[in-house]
Amino acid sequence: MTYDNLMTCGNIFIIKLLIFQFIKLTYLSVTLGDFNLRARRQLLLTNRLITTIYDLFITMSMLIPVVSERRAVTSKLALPLLVSCTVFLFAACGHSEKSAATVAISAASAPTTVPAATPAELAAKGAQNRLSAPAQPLSAVAELGKKIFYDASLSASGKLSCASCHSPDNAYAPANNLAVQLGGTGMQQQGGRAVPSLKYHEHTPPFSIGPDLKPEADDIEAERQALAANAAVRAPLAIHAKADLAQAAGAPAVVQENVPQGGFDWDGRAQNLTDQAGGPLMAANEMANKDTHSLLDKFKKSPYANDFLQLFGPSVFSSPNIVLGEAYFALARFQTEDRSFHPYDSKYDYYLAQKVALSAQEERGLTLFKDPKKGNCASCHLEKPSRDGVLAPAFTDYQFEALGAPRNKDIVANRNPHYADLGMCGPLRQDAAKMQNYCGFFKTPSLRNTATRQVFFHNGVFKSLDEVMHFYVERETQPEKWYPSAHGKVEKYNDIPASKRSSVDVTDAPFNSKLGDQAALSDEEIKDVIAFLKTLTDGYKLNATVSAKK
Repeated sequence: MTYDNLMTCGNIFIIKLLIFQFIKLTYLSVTLGDFNLRARRQLLLTNRLITTIYDLFITMSMLIPVVSERRAVTSKLALPLLVSCTVFLFAACGHSEKSAATVAISAASAPTTVPAATPAELAAKGAQNRLSAPAQPLSAVAELGKKIFYDASLSASGKLSCASCHSPDNAYAPANNLAVQLGGTGMQQQGGRAVPSLKYHEHTPPFSIGPDLKPEADDIEAERQALAANAAVRAPLAIHAKADLAQAAGAPAVVQENVPQGGFDWDGRAQNLTDQAGGPLMAANEMANKDTHSLLDKFKKSPYANDFLQLFGPSVFSSPNIVLGEAYFALARFQTEDRSFHPYDSKYDYYLAQKVALSAQEERGLTLFKDPKKGNCASCHLEKPSRDGVLAPAFTDYQFEALGAPRNKDIVANRNPHYADLGMCGPLRQDAAKMQNYCGFFKTPSLRNTATRQVFFHNGVFKSLDEVMHFYVERETQPEKWYPSAHGKVEKYNDIPASKRSSVDVTDAPFNSKLGDQAALSDEEIKDVIAFLKTLTDGYKLNATVSAKK
């Protein structure tokens, strides 16, 4: 094999790799959009690998003529040389040191690099792109989903639609202060839990239990964590030994704790928006359809029945499973495509875009919100965008916590002393009932538009943000205020059976305080935090006179 032949083969190999990466990137952009971080990390790692191979190949091209003045390399020499370089490549993968020859060659041939953008610049660019992006017309499937969303005739009472509980005028959440909403055939039956907002769910991952994916991890470590999480949950609730997870992912010896994360509803039982859409239509205390055949008949007689036929074919009404599957899919597409479900146009978004400044009180509130020794809110309600600024902060980590909210006596079911809503452990979710360490766990909601809500927590026990904030900082310091009993005794975490109260978080601030301690936040500081939370309300109107300096 001659030197020229070897170089030709090598160049062809490199070109093929680059073409493959281009095709892969194009495919992911079209099918997954710009927001699949795991796919982007995968591409980043692969591109690093290709770059390293290319550097080594260039090094070979300069060293081989030294070995043979005739510029001829026998096949016996070429193969071992390639194998040796490959072994060296994988042995050195992940290390920052380079050989002197490689450094010299790279320094001579490397183009002038542009300084990397700062996190603030990336965040600003991402926020500016979101704010300036034009609204796109809905697809035909999403338009069908919109019609279904507002159709009250699909309920047994004829009075309840999806929009009845998820009002578009109130951040797709209830417009009243009922702890739980009313439904059923006569519109008098209480729901089991407070109705959450439908906003900002487009990036919610499917439910899993695995390592806590820390957003501050670098790209390679984040990829390792992603691999570990994927290995952790192949079945919905499979939990593996932590050491095995670390080994499978190539992670360091220190292994992160397994945590439940993702999914929809307060207990994460729905894997995606399509799964979630089907629950209310059949629930006895919501839209209360008696069976799927009756619902099929309603779709068949609806004003938009022809839309089903045009979109999904003449056999769409042949089976309840077919028509319901398409209806749920259409509802999910409506919530995904319609920008009103995720406009990212709050004052905080304009602040990230460097188009407006926060007031002094809002700035103080943000500082307290992030301070791990004060509010510590950001430990669960993440306030930072993704590293590249593409993903806006969702103000949730999509994980689950047991916070021990007081029992709400306004819920009829709670009048039975033996009844308990244990979140992940039931009663609505059945597959995790035996996982006692997760009893009382409920999903952390996004704090976007939280200032527009009139009830808080899964049981709607609190009626204002001021109440919520005082509960957070006084739960342990003044438990008698939050858990009074008829006998004058304090029964902490009284909405959870005594045998399962060990799951309640007493580790993270401010829940790690003790009886009689000073509260982590003063009344004035609580007002500051609430002022900041109000900046998360959608629909902010930019005032050019208070724009931030650039």
